[in-house]
Amino acid sequence: MSETKRRPTLADVARLAGVSLGSASRALSVPTQVKPATLEKVQRAVAQLGYIRDGSARALASRRTRTIGAIYPTLNNPIFAHSTHSMQQTLWGQGYQLLIASHEYHIDDELAVIQATLERGIDGLIMVGTDHSEEVFALLHRWRLPYVLTWSTDDSNYPHCVGISNFQAAFDIGREIVAKGHRHVAICGGDPSRNERARGRRNGILAALAENGLSVRPEWFVEAPFSYQGGREGFRRLWEMPERPTAIVFGTDLQAIGGIYEARQLGLRVPRDVSIIGFDGIEEGELMQPSLATVGIPAHEIGRLAAQRMLSLLEGVEVPACTPMEHTILLRESLGKPKR
Repeated sequence: MSETKRRPTLADVARLAGVSLGSASRALSVPTQVKPATLEKVQRAVAQLGYIRDGSARALASRRTRTIGAIYPTLNNPIFAHSTHSMQQTLWGQGYQLLIASHEYHIDDELAVIQATLERGIDGLIMVGTDHSEEVFALLHRWRLPYVLTWSTDDSNYPHCVGISNFQAAFDIGREIVAKGHRHVAICGGDPSRNERARGRRNGILAALAENGLSVRPEWFVEAPFSYQGGREGFRRLWEMPERPTAIVFGTDLQAIGGIYEARQLGLRVPRDVSIIGFDGIEEGELMQPSLATVGIPAHEIGRLAAQRMLSLLEGVEVPACTPMEHTILLRESLGKPKR
């Protein structure tokens, strides 16, 4: 192969940048550990030469791919985008890349998605939630793959769960709903049988109601997709019932925003005719008219801390077991007092 057509090497990058081979390697692998001036020289040389690192060769030499997998239930919720952004930035700063996949809430497909991710070569796996099949955990143990669970600390004794207690968060906002005077509350969320977040949120609301001698009518438990359309459908189903609730707690902000939209389509006013409460704290909820009452989740911090914990596991650094992170109760306009 002629000199003009051969692929540029790391030695070519180092030579053009005027730095040692070791400095060039560190600049590309762990950019935070080199001087800014050196990093700039190397990046300029990489761009000029069109150099691309040989990932397979590096993986063979170090037995690491420097890639972390992350499996999300959906990529259609902006709350997860905040988390992946912080996760990616934290990993990138230490020379790792993030590989993201999703099963779109098809729980039975999660094992296949994880298997496909493993086939591409990863050093560790970050997953959402604590509810996963025995086959998933068996696969991770068989591969001896470090893993971190995120978004929830409920229903698990695993020490590396980075998230909130969804039960406690729902309990706290449930108390606020009762304090407003609501006695007729409905819940529109996901299937609680295979999703500890949905289960914790439902049970937290029920506990807050039970504390005041209240309960939810069986017909007021509605399951709907975690989407705007799911919220619209859930709201309409509840509003078509002979007995109507004065407040509806949705499992996600996406559903709640869909519920507000559907209420408006039916000529209703929120919260005068019905209060609507969400869960997640996405920015879109604050921009709604009326603004959405919800639970704020520290998505950016979850992503950052999950990445840091993964890096610690890979380096064999002992870290204390996680404790639940702080949630925020956001009392906004969509939660009001019930009509007399």
